[in-house]
Amino acid sequence: MQKLIALISTIVLIVFGMMFSAVLLAFIAVAGVIVFTWLWWKTRAVRKLMREQRGAMNEAANDAAGFTDENFKGEIIEGEVIRKVVSIEEIKR
Repeated sequence: MQKLIALISTIVLIVFGMMFSAVLLAFIAVAGVIVFTWLWWKTRAVRKLMREQRGAMNEAANDAAGFTDENFKGEIIEGEVIRKVVSIEEIKR
């Protein structure tokens, strides 16, 4: 009789444990979705700024590709470009 009571109480404890773990898992999942949504909402301005900067960098890279040795007149000193404005008359000489 004692073994039967121990078996039934073990089964009941396992069932209750699974129920509570399922509730806890659901709670963690909902909390995770809420936190993710909140972070996504709070970082929208930063993401927009990053997209704009990426577009500006792409435009700058495209503009820089037009400066070849043939049409660029200037000096580069320690990574800074010192650009000299050259008129059309100077180019023709």
